[in-house]
Parts: sequence; structure tokens; C-alpha cells
Amino acid sequence: MSRHMNRRALLGGGAGVLALAGCGNGVGAGGAALIDARVQATQSFLQQNYASARDLQARAVGQLVMPLITEAGFFAGGAYGRGALVVNGVTVDYYSATQASFGLQIGAQQYAHVLYFMTEEALQEFRTSPGWEAGADVEYALNDRGANAGATSTTLLTPVIGIVFGQQGLLAGASIEGTKYTRIIP
Repeated sequence: MSRHMNRRALLGGGAGVLALAGCGNGVGAGGAALIDARVQATQSFLQQNYASARDLQARAVGQLVMPLITEAGFFAGGAYGRGALVVNGVTVDYYSATQASFGLQIGAQQYAHVLYFMTEEALQEFRTSPGWEAGADVEYALNDRGANAGATSTTLLTPVIGIVFGQQGLLAGASIEGTKYTRIIP
């Protein structure tokens, strides 16, 4: 019996070590380069497919580009993604986005979103917050089904404008409300 226990302990411990090894923080794993490439591809996609998004980008003092958010739920759900904060065309920080939800939901989806910071105050508040949460004060300039992305006289007065696009999957409705953004080191 002790022989089986030792073998089980060894196999269990080995499986635990392998599981923890998969949870590395990614430092030195090329995470920043991958995020930068996805951010650039997302910005290009927006500019090519939603010409009026160029106006938002030109007027914004900064933009948080989240190229891939994965969301899944079976009554309780969650979402996660990584992206970059771009100021004056340069990546200045990397962020993760997490969201938890409860209620009638079954399925999974992926989407992208960009937050445009239209004022220095909004950008500063985002950058100095230990964990900024998107609330009802984020104005949406694009619905997911593809209308125009752009700034109206109303949205230009809003400190933060969000664009959610590229939704794919079987979970209805992508929203960033309640999403928490935290600075990371990829």
C-alpha cells in the first residue's frame, strides 16, 4: 500500500509542478511583442474598416487597445484579455482586462475593444488608478453589428469613448461595463 501511495504522491506532485509551470508570469516570454503586434493589427483593422474611427484616434490623448477579449459563461461567466495603452503613437503600459458576470448566460465569444481617452484628466485618472473599472460613464461610439464608428458632438464631450467590435461566438452582447483594467508586466 505504501508503494502505491508513494507512486501516487509522486505522480500528483509532478502534475502539480507541471500545472504551476503553465501559470508563469510570462516575463521574457515575448509577451510584450505579441501584445504590440496584436495592438497594431487591431488599430489597422479599425482604420481600414471604420474610417471615422480615425477621427477618434486623432482627437484622443490616449487609447487603450484590447485586441482580444475572451468571454465564456454558464450562468456564471468571466472575460479576460491583455492589451496596451498607446499615447502619441507609442505603447506606454500594458494592461489586463477582467470581468465577472452572473445571470442567464450560456456560451462563449471573443471580441476586441478600444477605449479612447478624450481628456488629459481621464487619461491621468486611468493611469494612476490601481484598478480602473469601466462604468456607465463610458460612451459607446460603435455598436457591435457594425454601424458607424465616430465622434458626434455628444461623444466628443465624453471623457472616455469605447468601441466594441469583432464579436465572434455564441454569447449575445459584448459590453465593457464592469470590466476592470490592471497594469501588467507581460
